[in-house]
Amino acid sequence: MPEATELLVIGAGPCGLAVGVAARQAGVPCILLDRRTVVSTIERYPLGMTFFSTPEKIEIGGVPFITAQEKPTRRDGLLYYRRVTEHFGLDARPGEEVTAVRALPAGGFEVQVRRRHEQAVYQAANVVFATGYYDWPNLLGVPGEDLPHVSHYFMEGHRHWHQDVIVIGAGNSAVDAALECWRAGARVALVHVAEGFDPVVKPWVLPDITNRVKEGSIRAWWRCRVVGITPSEVQVESLADGRRFPLPADAVLAMTGYHADTTLLEHLGVPVDQETGVAAHDEATMMTPVPGCFLAGVIASGKDANRLFIENARGHGELIVREVVRRRG
Repeated sequence: MPEATELLVIGAGPCGLAVGVAARQAGVPCILLDRRTVVSTIERYPLGMTFFSTPEKIEIGGVPFITAQEKPTRRDGLLYYRRVTEHFGLDARPGEEVTAVRALPAGGFEVQVRRRHEQAVYQAANVVFATGYYDWPNLLGVPGEDLPHVSHYFMEGHRHWHQDVIVIGAGNSAVDAALECWRAGARVALVHVAEGFDPVVKPWVLPDITNRVKEGSIRAWWRCRVVGITPSEVQVESLADGRRFPLPADAVLAMTGYHADTTLLEHLGVPVDQETGVAAHDEATMMTPVPGCFLAGVIASGKDANRLFIENARGHGELIVREVVRRRG
């Protein structure tokens, strides 16, 4: 028989956990499912990553986030969110991948889940999509992108010692990868379609990467794009004159960003704007036009991953639970 709950959250990142905390505080039965584990996006950040926000701005549930530094690290974040999960006794279930969600004729939802060795089914009066965007990188769509030395994720620079590394992009992820690889002894070239670094680059990092480019330690190819990848090089095209030229590449780090996957929402009947990728929802309650179906976190921002993040989306949990309680009454 399907396990039943009043509130089921798909995704146990910080914003999903915030929904679970709000539900616990309101006495609403809640289960959190995640295909990987709690805050798995943070777990896959670079090992030396530092948050943009200060600790108090990414706290949830009123639990203080204490760090020794002004800004928390990846390791600080993993510890903090694990402790919050344990402090509130949240029913978070790792390794449960949601494969389908359908609305039931009598109300509520049936949620199908794939576990390691079996399939499972839940029934929930309300469902929250808090799936983030980190599982779905923006692909280049060029030949060779699926080669084993090409990655859309970066962990550390040590493995690239004495390698030719091509970093694609010029945002925070690209800048962090380029600097760390260079410091680990790699020969780094950065390829970007615009004429300079993205405006979102962390201000305390920008002078460092700018100076490395000026002195030639890191080579930057502005207004260029990668059009092909082979096991030993990338083919680059200049957007200024159309000229093509190869660059040696032992590793390719495609730091091209990520996007929310709205496939399950669309199958459920939630309208999604094809241009912005934003699923229809009421920002006062975070509920979609499908009654009882809610959004939490960056999935509500569609293709613009810079609009919502932990700092300004952690309050979604309270909005959602308030509406769940109102609808229950």
